[in-house]
Amino acid sequence: MANMQERLDDIIAKLRLRECRITPQRIAILKTFLHSEEHPSIEQVHEQVKVHFPTTSLATVYKTVTLLKEIGEILEIGFADGRNRYDGNRPHPHPHLICTRCKAIVDSDPSLLGEMAAEVERVSGYRIESHQLQFFGVCPACQRS
Repeated sequence: MANMQERLDDIIAKLRLRECRITPQRIAILKTFLHSEEHPSIEQVHEQVKVHFPTTSLATVYKTVTLLKEIGEILEIGFADGRNRYDGNRPHPHPHLICTRCKAIVDSDPSLLGEMAAEVERVSGYRIESHQLQFFGVCPACQRS
């Protein structure tokens, strides 16, 4: 828990450096992302925050997500249908396993990912700044049902 509090404090410090207001609603949004293991959507975060702060607008969540992406504290997982999800626990590039049935998202961290990025740089001449790797399939729970 101390580690989570340190990360929260670090993010708040980064926001203050950008002269952003630190409101109770913004802190609630941050905590929701930091504590979620489920890669929530903006709408899911909004619903959770509204429980304690009923007047929080969806726009407030969108603006906070934009700020968090700009400072590198949240990872956006894009989908073709536009329903993005977010990873606030591990904001650095890493693979995700996505169930095509229940839409669950699980983090994966294969050791070869760094080697793969280096190989892509070497072969293409690109300087890789970021990447997204997503594997789509059917999760074990959906396979059983």
